[in-house]
Amino acid sequence: MPPLPSCPSVTPCRPRGPAARVDGAARLRPVVLALLALLALLAWVSPALPAQPAPPSGAPGRPGPDPLRQPGPGVSLGLAEARRAQVANVRYDLQLGLTAGDTAQGTVTVRFTRRGRGPVVLDYRGLGVGETVVNGRPLDVAWDGAHLVLPEAMLRPGENRATVAFRSPVAAAGAAVIRTVDAADGRPFLYTLLVPSDANLLFPVFDQPDLKARVTLALTTPPGWKALANGALRRTDSAGPRWTHTFAPTAPISSYLIAFAAGPWQVATRPEVIRPGEAAVPVELWMRPSRAAEVAADSLIALNARALRWLGAWFGVPYPFGKYALLLAPAFPFGGMEHPGAVFYNEDSFTDREPPTLPQRLGRQATTFHEVAHQWFGDYVTMRWFDDLWLKEGFATYMAARMQAEVDPASDAWKGFYLRNKPTAYATDATAGTTPVWQQLGNLDQAKSNYGPIVYNKAPALLRQLEFLVGAAAFQQGVRTFLRAHAYGNATWQALLAQVGRAAGRDLTAWGRQWFLRHGMPVVSQRLTVRDGRIARLVLAQRPAQPALSGAGGWPQKLEVLLYRSAGGSERLPVELGGDSTEVVAARGRPAPDFVFANHGDYGYALVLPDTASVRWLERGAATIPDPFLRAMVWGALWDLVREAQLPPARYARMALAALPQERDEQLAAVLVSRVVTASTRYTTGAARGGVVAEAERGLLAGAADSTAPYGLRKAHLDGFIAVAEGTEALGRLDAWLDSSSAAGVALRGPTRWALVTRLLGRGAPGAEARLAAERARDRTPDGARQAFVAEAARPDSAGKAALFARWFADAGVNEEWVTASLRAFHDPARAAWTAPLVPAALDSLPWIQRNRRIFFLGSWLGATLGGQLSPEALAAVDRWLAAHPALAADLRQKVLQARDELERTVRIRGYWGTKGSAGPDR
Repeated sequence: MPPLPSCPSVTPCRPRGPAARVDGAARLRPVVLALLALLALLAWVSPALPAQPAPPSGAPGRPGPDPLRQPGPGVSLGLAEARRAQVANVRYDLQLGLTAGDTAQGTVTVRFTRRGRGPVVLDYRGLGVGETVVNGRPLDVAWDGAHLVLPEAMLRPGENRATVAFRSPVAAAGAAVIRTVDAADGRPFLYTLLVPSDANLLFPVFDQPDLKARVTLALTTPPGWKALANGALRRTDSAGPRWTHTFAPTAPISSYLIAFAAGPWQVATRPEVIRPGEAAVPVELWMRPSRAAEVAADSLIALNARALRWLGAWFGVPYPFGKYALLLAPAFPFGGMEHPGAVFYNEDSFTDREPPTLPQRLGRQATTFHEVAHQWFGDYVTMRWFDDLWLKEGFATYMAARMQAEVDPASDAWKGFYLRNKPTAYATDATAGTTPVWQQLGNLDQAKSNYGPIVYNKAPALLRQLEFLVGAAAFQQGVRTFLRAHAYGNATWQALLAQVGRAAGRDLTAWGRQWFLRHGMPVVSQRLTVRDGRIARLVLAQRPAQPALSGAGGWPQKLEVLLYRSAGGSERLPVELGGDSTEVVAARGRPAPDFVFANHGDYGYALVLPDTASVRWLERGAATIPDPFLRAMVWGALWDLVREAQLPPARYARMALAALPQERDEQLAAVLVSRVVTASTRYTTGAARGGVVAEAERGLLAGAADSTAPYGLRKAHLDGFIAVAEGTEALGRLDAWLDSSSAAGVALRGPTRWALVTRLLGRGAPGAEARLAAERARDRTPDGARQAFVAEAARPDSAGKAALFARWFADAGVNEEWVTASLRAFHDPARAAWTAPLVPAALDSLPWIQRNRRIFFLGSWLGATLGGQLSPEALAAVDRWLAAHPALAADLRQKVLQARDELERTVRIRGYWGTKGSAGPDR
């Protein structure tokens, strides 16, 4: 494992005042003190890394240091821009040996055209540098742990060549090459993950997205191993004690997209047409032999090939990379990674230990379409810098939904798009920590902070709004022109909007500034006036969710307003919003509807709060709306009222429980079940809580046992019952199910059995430890080992929690995906008393986490840590920590504020309805 970087000096990880932080938790004191000492050690043993790019050192108006001579830490925007002007036509000839266990040893020959003056800087922060030769001359290279500088005197105009020997880490976490050991057979499997800034942890490289390169790779492995990379396999030399796998050069790709995998993989191959009009080619699926029986290999290959064909036709550009393979990566820290020619997917998301539900199948399909869409948006055309991250992620999500809607109409894809994206986007964008879609980035080291719901969930919603605004034909034409103009190159959001605007004959500059550069989001309130049974006035009022961040004024967008009448005659009225208040003039004089909904079809991006009259009808009639998409959206609008403390959570839970027996839409039912759990166990407090939890236990158990319902509906209810169970009878039922082959009539398989064990452990149920031991002995599969790790994190044991917390940082053998999977069980809100003393240490660790963990880990860490708290005291502790760290890097402060919002809402909702009662005012 490489040296662990410290927290920056402006936000030290070394905790202050540990005794004050654990007052009231004496049993935690010894272990927490040891943990805090560990964090202090991590900060001490490694070189400092600034949390954000330092400002130029010169006086105002004077230029800062030359980034080519003093590159500084990370990859700064200044260094990237200087190299962009200096270097072109990059090629990497990479040779890597993978036989040394925890170390990869290799050489890279970097060929490039030098177009300007000055030295040339390579980025590298691996284990060490060896022999270096520049244009045939040996160089006693100066390596500062982050960069190698090739002196100007050894370079020439035009073509240059540098060869560097290096060593890089191979580990379960914190390395560019991830190593996992199969619990079933003890065999190792290796794969890379370089996004967004870990290519320079693997080898000396120009680690910026706009210096694309052709990559030739040769891997040396133990005998019998297979190897996969971006390029096609040319040959395998199997003579001798080591095998060498040589791959063809790639098309020009960005450094973060370079990928390989090696190990005793099992490979399934199926011929598929991936470029229309051409012959079928072999498409490969790589997987661990121990899990191959759980994979529908032919279906998964066919799904990827179908996406390649459809997207190639829609974009007007056939699949732009030669070969295509996919790999199911064990302990993969997110859903997928779009490496051209070698897409990696999360193994657990595509293996079936129990029958997948409809939401799981559609989610798997959407993930596949997302990663395949990246072959065009992200791989073929790449954002110039990670400030435009949304350009690839938002587009991939949007195109996944667009494709799903066309190739699988039964999926009701736009309803799924709404359910998967909008609540998540709004929950982040309405916080004090929100960011614009275009997120300024001064250094690649902070690129991980740019990942999150704003680029993954808000950005695709804006693309849906954009297509609705300009029309489908103009949108497609603009996208096609954009792709052709930047083939195998880089671009910005302005270039995309310019092409779409040109195709539509509409200037989108002002629209783009409002939606991509402005913080926050609008809240739209409906104001309806009815006289004599007809609409006298309907006004849509916009206000920013965070006025201090967004500033004054509304957002420009086109909406479709629904006037709903259950007896028939519903009407849809298009309207374009601009200012703070817009009257829907077309609504005047029309018969009064049962309810109004200002975002029919989900084309707009706004938190829509229904008017009082509409809410009264929806509380009684939401479940009767025949259109599942509209029904999902109005249930979402009512949930937004809960989160705004305008509707009692207990009332929402009871409304949903009453509706669920008749709800046959599996996607919506799963969401309603989840909200019942949240409303009853998190948002409801006081005397009302026990009653609504008991009602939830009864209702969800009844739904699981309903033999007339399809499997997916019953499974959603069963999962909800497990999540809400806390009474003696309910926990006893969970325990008894472990002696059976079914639960409430639903076949009981490995993942659900582990959910039962985890819940029993978390609630301290009698015999829970024995159940854990028995299940561990029963389930010897790779997933069983992971699930046991998660279950252990749920133990209501204060010393054990502190010890596990320390292990997350100290044990290099624990894969971070396992840690991510265990966070929610560890931070169970019911055990907040045990985890509250760890919150300051968890916040102190953020800079270390940002440096050493993958892109989504930071958000998961904060979401689970603060989401595991419910009290005003915990909220005050977070605020004290923020106040004590005024120099905290802006990106980390934003992440804390985003996670803090849910805690603040929870405290506000519980406080408000705890005093007013669960029924709330009549509407």
